[in-house]
Amino acid sequence: MEKGYKYQLHVCFGAGCISSNCKEVKDALVEALKKHDFDEQVLVHETGCIGACDLGPSLLIEPGNTYYIKLEPEDMETIVMEHIIGGKIVQEKCYFNKDTNQYIHKMNKIPFFEKQKKIVLANCGEIDFSSIDAYIARGGYVAMENVLKDMHPKEVYQEVKDSGLRGRGGGGFLTGLKWEFAARSKSDVKYVICNADEGDPGAFMDRSLLEGDPHAVIEGMVIAGYAIGASKGYVYVRAEYPIAVERLDAAIEKARAYGLLAEDIMGSGFSFDIEIRIGAGAFVCGEETALMNSIEGRRGEPRQKPPFPSDKGLFNQPSIINNVETFGNIPPIMRHGAKWFTGFGTEKSTGTKVFALAGAINNTGIVEVPMGITLGDIVYDIGGGVKNDKKFKAAQTGGPSGGCLTSSCLNTPVDYDSLKTKGAIMGSGGLIVMDEDNCMVDVARFFMEFVQEESCGKCVPCRLGTKRMLEILERITKGEGEEGDIEKLIELGESIKETALCGLGQTAPNPVLSTIREFREEYEEHIRDKKCRAGVCADLFISPCQNACPAGVNVPGYISLISANRVRDAYNLIRKDNPFPAVCGRVCTHPCEEKCRRTQLDESLAIRDLKRYIADSILQSDEPFNDLKFPAKGKSIGIIGAGPSGLTCGYYLARLGYDVTVYEALSTAGGILRYGIPEYRLPRDLLQKEIRSIEQAGVKIVLNTEVGIDVAFEKLKEDHDAIYVATGTQFSNKINVKGEELKGVYHGLDFLKDINKGIEVTLGKKVAVIGGGNTAIDAARVAVRLGSPEVHILYRRNIEDMPAEEREIEEALEEGIVIHTLVTPIEILGDAKIESIRLARLEPGKFDTSGRRRPQVIEGSTFDMDFDMVIPAVSQHSDLPFIKKDEVEMTKWGTFVVDDKSKMTNIDGVFAGGDVVRGPDTVIWAIADGKDAAIAMDKYLGGDGVLNTGEDIEIPKPDSDAQVAEHMRFEMDCVCPEDRKDNFNEISKGFHRLNAIAESMRCLRCDKR
Repeated sequence: MEKGYKYQLHVCFGAGCISSNCKEVKDALVEALKKHDFDEQVLVHETGCIGACDLGPSLLIEPGNTYYIKLEPEDMETIVMEHIIGGKIVQEKCYFNKDTNQYIHKMNKIPFFEKQKKIVLANCGEIDFSSIDAYIARGGYVAMENVLKDMHPKEVYQEVKDSGLRGRGGGGFLTGLKWEFAARSKSDVKYVICNADEGDPGAFMDRSLLEGDPHAVIEGMVIAGYAIGASKGYVYVRAEYPIAVERLDAAIEKARAYGLLAEDIMGSGFSFDIEIRIGAGAFVCGEETALMNSIEGRRGEPRQKPPFPSDKGLFNQPSIINNVETFGNIPPIMRHGAKWFTGFGTEKSTGTKVFALAGAINNTGIVEVPMGITLGDIVYDIGGGVKNDKKFKAAQTGGPSGGCLTSSCLNTPVDYDSLKTKGAIMGSGGLIVMDEDNCMVDVARFFMEFVQEESCGKCVPCRLGTKRMLEILERITKGEGEEGDIEKLIELGESIKETALCGLGQTAPNPVLSTIREFREEYEEHIRDKKCRAGVCADLFISPCQNACPAGVNVPGYISLISANRVRDAYNLIRKDNPFPAVCGRVCTHPCEEKCRRTQLDESLAIRDLKRYIADSILQSDEPFNDLKFPAKGKSIGIIGAGPSGLTCGYYLARLGYDVTVYEALSTAGGILRYGIPEYRLPRDLLQKEIRSIEQAGVKIVLNTEVGIDVAFEKLKEDHDAIYVATGTQFSNKINVKGEELKGVYHGLDFLKDINKGIEVTLGKKVAVIGGGNTAIDAARVAVRLGSPEVHILYRRNIEDMPAEEREIEEALEEGIVIHTLVTPIEILGDAKIESIRLARLEPGKFDTSGRRRPQVIEGSTFDMDFDMVIPAVSQHSDLPFIKKDEVEMTKWGTFVVDDKSKMTNIDGVFAGGDVVRGPDTVIWAIADGKDAAIAMDKYLGGDGVLNTGEDIEIPKPDSDAQVAEHMRFEMDCVCPEDRKDNFNEISKGFHRLNAIAESMRCLRCDKR
């Protein structure tokens, strides 16, 4: 703290905060201080980037380490009055931690900063970037003085070698060794070059250091010059960094004025000066030899190596080239010693690394972390996880020269060697996070387009090879991909890697090769199925919502029909792709809503609820269904299982003219819809109406007929031309703990089945449900409705990790169900009958392949809870006793293995789909599998695989002049918790007609072209 001042206020003037009007914030701050006659007691600084770009404009107040974020000019009056004058922290302008529901006012306690270790960025955000005095006061130029006065050049580069510092520009070559090579080269003229070109998309580390602490780079370059015997330095910086150029230029002038860039610096006899060279933005000039050509005024093209720059570099003289961050590390190494520096990082990757976090991540900005920190720690602990609670898909490191790291790499240490083993590189430090909304084929196309445009064209492999690769990728993303395209990309990529002239050309194919290696199935879907699962490649789908629907329902079509009050047409349009509109209008997991572009404005459309409105309007009318049927084909189909997948398959095959018979072991059709979902979620009368509509299409359902007991599987194969097995996963998994056999343990699916069958169940007074999926939530809510006074859910992760639908969880909590998180059962205790459960507390451990931290038991944390009933609901499995185990290929989970294209098992003519193939999954995926199986079976039986979806329905054209206004969803009426807890009546009352029309008019009509 400078003498005479009560506070120092550091206003972030990084590029991100400047774009967010930090100047107006600072001006308002200064004005407020003057207004209250406090300006002489407070020192206001403009600082470099503090790092947390998404929190800007921001203000750091010392003493106290108080950090205010997302500031507006009008906030300054409050902060001056309450904090500066009154000494009271303004909590609402501090960081709010959603995990702990607390405000954090100390910057170093905010998760974004807590795991960082700042060496290079130690001054950024802490000092006035324009003040050389502030830099000196923090120990600046002390290292340079010690080097020039007390050390021999050989001692300098040896110290850097001992530190293990590797070049932070991407290659990771030992900095001290590079300096040694240059120092040993015989020449009267040598050069030090700082590479600040930083052309990688998403990278802004070097810019931040130049803007926030330019004197650190100057000091590092002077020390490097002394070590190799150079008297001249160049900083090559791209023209797109005007703020960095301005601040660096000012710093050089001040260093000259202080005699720190001059003849005979500090009387040491050593002279050194620095010039700035501004590049035109060519990416290839990030390559060291092309950069030297550009400084020399020649075309930015790479040179053949050897000779290397340390022997023959700039102007044919020995030269060293390091990037900004590398030079920023030199002063602290020389000030504190090599041994100190090796205390950070790993044995082969010492120190820290600066990363620019960008992409689909909550906390974007600049971070500096010890080498060896895991990728997961960076993404989740520092980066705050993926935006909008999406799933982590990949992280691209190394920019266009790098590769992608998937969720399997989240436990990988981030250092040079570890990343290399994963097919990626450190690069200069750009780290772009991608989520499930990123198409990896499009990502590869983006990077290849960038590389192709930036190719200098000097060598044929890079000039033409990348062009051919880009052409193939563009065809694939447009739905014009062909079989063999993937192999062509691999062949071209490998050839370019081996034959391109420079490092940039040699690494150009990396993003393509790494995405093929990790996400080949996405390439195959684009080529084979003309589908982009992420909803990015617009030529492959009608709209993002339609693309996200597993059944491919034309969502914007039926929504526009609602707004036109053509509800019957809307219902028929849905049934073209899904015969269960009423069912899916209630229990679908609505992946379509997650892709709705309306979320970028306010809130996604209530797509599922609108589907329900359509179905309810039609089913309440009791009008007959007039499904158009093709003439009889004279071929027979047998379907085992009358659940959603089997009935869907039968519906579409019957409409094609096949004779379809469905065999169901139970007394009522519907499968999991009838026996696994409580009636308050799915009324049975509506389910039966939709099943009747399938029967009216020509599907015969034979009840109380169990294959393998009432009829032999071999007999079915004789009687039918093809078989579809859709028996689902009908058996509950055990939790495999001691005491699971005690009386009072009732497994979740069995519990729900018996309730739905009308079997009387003896209920406990204190019930524990183990699990976090929909079956667990359903079981708990059913227990409440049956009169259990106390129901608890025990779940091994956090509540936000529960796979059950968010609305179901919220309603369960409203009904008084208590959810205990991060606990796991160790033993069920009791004498013949359950009395209690022994539980252990859990804490998040390493990341699993889903991208979540795997819970691990906290040693010594066991405790007991009294219960008289336990309902384990942790998943289900299949059992197919009617098929010989050695006759059909199955997984270790008891599910069928089917061919991706034909949907057929290894038994000729026997197909399978739904949960019996996928394992426990959602209703909409079961329906989609049934539809796909109908197409595959039609092809198998000689058809063309085109479904009979009835007459075309004219869809209203979008209004091109329609105005888009912000408006959240229109709400539906729901029964309050007290009125619903003691009965099985449906909770949601659905949309009123006017509200449904109003909600439908919120649609942005993404299908318009």
